[in-house]
Amino acid sequence: MNKARDARLISEGTLDFMKKILERSGLGDSTYLAEAFFRERYAPSSKDSRKEVEMAFFGSIDKLLAKTGVRCEDIGILIVNCCIYNTMPSLSSIIVNRYKLRDDVVSYNLVGMGCSAGLLAIGLAKQLLQVHQNTYALIVSTESITENCYIGEDHSKFIINCLFRVGGAAILLSNRASDHHNSKYQLLHTVHNNTSRSDRSYSCIHQEEDNVGTVGVTITKDLLVAAIATIEANLTALGYIILPVSEKLHYIVNYFVRNLLYRYKIHPYIPNYSKAFDHFLPHVGGRPVLDALQKTLGFSDTDMEASRMTLYRYGNTSSSSIWYALAYVEAQGRVKKGDRVWQMAFGSGFKCSSVIWRAMKSIDHDDNNPWTDEISGFPVTLEKCEPMPVFFEPANKK
Repeated sequence: MNKARDARLISEGTLDFMKKILERSGLGDSTYLAEAFFRERYAPSSKDSRKEVEMAFFGSIDKLLAKTGVRCEDIGILIVNCCIYNTMPSLSSIIVNRYKLRDDVVSYNLVGMGCSAGLLAIGLAKQLLQVHQNTYALIVSTESITENCYIGEDHSKFIINCLFRVGGAAILLSNRASDHHNSKYQLLHTVHNNTSRSDRSYSCIHQEEDNVGTVGVTITKDLLVAAIATIEANLTALGYIILPVSEKLHYIVNYFVRNLLYRYKIHPYIPNYSKAFDHFLPHVGGRPVLDALQKTLGFSDTDMEASRMTLYRYGNTSSSSIWYALAYVEAQGRVKKGDRVWQMAFGSGFKCSSVIWRAMKSIDHDDNNPWTDEISGFPVTLEKCEPMPVFFEPANKK
């Protein structure tokens, strides 16, 4: 707030809006911004953006390789995702060059895919590992906020500034039989869906210029409606795969009763997904989205704890947020052998992805866990605050 005020690039009215968003977003005071934001004047360069991305890439990959002992020449698949920042050579090429990956590495560079891209990459890697045998797939997720701060007066474009922060993650998947006993998780299912055919979903988050030509990412009042509609479609597909028979039967009976006795306005039955999972880790998004998701699914505060604490401590780090949430439950020592972990990520398009893992062993935190030095102070009690100073259509409206 002080830097924004001193820079005098935005009006007092927008500064007041910024303050209210920050106070009610669910973010704490320890999240990370890029170096360019702390200079006397915000004037980032492409070099600054690259520096931010390389910091996230190299830091996470170096730790991953050191922890697993995997050699760079054994990596056969590389998938990199970063939504809004793109460069040439590609981000995947930066990693290939830095780590001297082999010439025949299968590499993909995903851009513009939003916060769900990290789990979309898992789905892509799963398919590639079915074709390429006895190899490793390296997935790297990050976002660059350095050059993507909106400096203007359109409040619908200013929300992004207040929610997104610096972060990154590297994930290693293997189909090598020798890694069966070394792996932390077994990948069970991936479910992806996309509602971009709907104009309402397609337009709820989009990049455009404002009326004076300043580029920003607009978030419209339809965000919650689009998000919940897309998530519900993902849940339906997921439910067929993982819900116990009792929950499926309950849902089917309720469906037919509601249609036969439609005059009585019987409420639809929401399956108890907690019977199929031990840990639920939705993308952090922002506080209004987490609130709407919790209400829709009927989940407890404990179910939502990892995501809310991740939002508080790290902010929305886009596609890597989901991995900070997983690191949280690991650092708390809650992941036991055989536990099922459900990660859900959603973002612009509108898209939603679910990934289901089974823990191969009981997992505790280690020195490479980002929560290690401060997990004893969590969970923190989040203060109740007024609604966001933005109008969103209620998620129960279609």
